[in-house]
Amino acid sequence: MSQFKLSNLIAATYTPLNADGRLNLQQVGPLVEHLLGSGVTGLYVCGSTGEGMSLSCEDRRSVTDAFVTAAAGRVPVIVQVGHNSLDDAKQLAAHAQQVGADAISATCPSYFKVGTVGGLVDSMAEVASGAPELPFYYYHIPMLTGSKIDMVPFLTEGVARIPNLVGLKYTDTALHEFQECFELQDGRFDVVWGCDEMLLGALATGAQAAIGSTYNIAAPLYARLIEAFEKGDLQEARRLQGLSIQMIRTINLYPFHPAMKAVLKMKGIDVGGCRLPQGKLTAEEAKSLQSKLQSIGFFDWS
Repeated sequence: MSQFKLSNLIAATYTPLNADGRLNLQQVGPLVEHLLGSGVTGLYVCGSTGEGMSLSCEDRRSVTDAFVTAAAGRVPVIVQVGHNSLDDAKQLAAHAQQVGADAISATCPSYFKVGTVGGLVDSMAEVASGAPELPFYYYHIPMLTGSKIDMVPFLTEGVARIPNLVGLKYTDTALHEFQECFELQDGRFDVVWGCDEMLLGALATGAQAAIGSTYNIAAPLYARLIEAFEKGDLQEARRLQGLSIQMIRTINLYPFHPAMKAVLKMKGIDVGGCRLPQGKLTAEEAKSLQSKLQSIGFFDWS
């Protein structure tokens, strides 16, 4: 299991919803085909992008089933099972293993904050034990969980307590910590980058895989960025990262995930809006966003 590695671009998938906020699982198949057609090499389900924390456990199981079925073994499916209730998280992990997911991942509890490395290891050991046959990635996203625990001691101590711990989904901007985790114990851990607008910096520190929201709408752009970096054409890689930054800055003029879902609809994949408290863009906002994206050439180079 320690040899399990992710590679290239993994899309943090959106959860399709109807106008009333209920699941629209019929759209999972078209979304997966769109993503695979754009070149992504994995699916990260029910994370922040997929509104995992806004879904009931029953919904999360249904979404997991739908993505595993739609992927049909063509790419790895990683299921995010984190929950404020560790027992619920453990049960979600067990379900993911039962239905054929390839790996699990989890945020830490975020209402009662995890304040120590030991507390984080204990919590994640409980979750990961629900799916002992699947690789486990801790999802480090301090801006949402409020947990700023150093990932180096977590990995060092965690590997002794969590037999299926293989790495991290690292969604922070501390490249020095990311590099240290990546190089720890001769590269033992699979540390996957999670900030799309800083992918080039992560590649320079050794990243082999990245999980992100904007790979839903612009995976070919990032694939060209990776290709330019691997060829040593840093000028072109910086230019392409600059386009990514410009795209994300434009989308961030609106509530980000509702805006991303609106862009998917512009590309022919209707996944609805988001559940409250995020909601969805108004028709006027969506039209304004489309105009701004057209003005930066997004639909030509994305």
